[in-house]
Amino acid sequence: MTPSPAGRDATDEDDVPETRVESASAPDAPARKRPKPGERRVQILQTLAAMLEEPGADRITTAALAAKLQVSEAALYRHFASKAQMFEGLIEFIEQSVFTVINQVSERESDPAQRARRIVFMLLQFGEKNPGMARVMVGDALVFENERLSARMNQFFDKIESQLRQALRSAAENSGSQTPTVDANGRASALTALAVGRLQRYTRSGFKRSPTEQIELALGLLT
Repeated sequence: MTPSPAGRDATDEDDVPETRVESASAPDAPARKRPKPGERRVQILQTLAAMLEEPGADRITTAALAAKLQVSEAALYRHFASKAQMFEGLIEFIEQSVFTVINQVSERESDPAQRARRIVFMLLQFGEKNPGMARVMVGDALVFENERLSARMNQFFDKIESQLRQALRSAAENSGSQTPTVDANGRASALTALAVGRLQRYTRSGFKRSPTEQIELALGLLT
C-alpha cells in the first residue's frame, strides 16, 4: 500500500461524521408528554433506524413502528405523509453526513490517492457504526418500498464514484499516466463496487463481518 502522507492513513477516524439521528433535547431533561415541534419527527426516524438493526427486519410496517413508539399510526402521519417519506428522512441524513465529511476530506487532504482512500474508508465506517443506515444504503431495507428510494440511493453512490473519479484522475496525472481519465474511471468504479460489496456483506452477515476488515490492503491494491 502507498505510504500515507504526514503520518495519516486511511483508517484515521477524525473525519467520521456524527452517526446518529439525534434529538436537540438535553440528555437529563425531564420527560414531556408532548414533544416540542420537530422532536417527534426525530424520534420517529431514530426508532425506524433502530428497528432496521434488529434481526429479521425485512419489512417494517407503520403499525410496528407506531407500536414501538407507543403512538397511533395516525400520529405518525401527522409528521410524515408516508412511510416512503420516513425513509427519505434517513436518506437525507446519510447524504448530509457523508458528503459533509467528503467536502472536509477534499479540503484537508492534498494527496489525491490518499483522499480517495479516506473517502472509501469513511463511507464504510459510517455504515459500520450505523447498521440500520447500512441496510438503507445497500437497498436491503428498501426492497418493498417506493422505487424512488432505491433510485435515490443509486444516485448517492453515483456521486461517491464521481468524487473518487476526480481524485483518482489527479493521482493518475501526478504519476505520469498516459490515460489518466481511463485509469480514474476504472479505479473509481472498482472502489465504489468494493464499498457497496463490503456494506452488503456486513448487512447480510447480520452485522458480523466488519466492512473495514483488511481495508488498507484492498485500498492499496485499487489506488
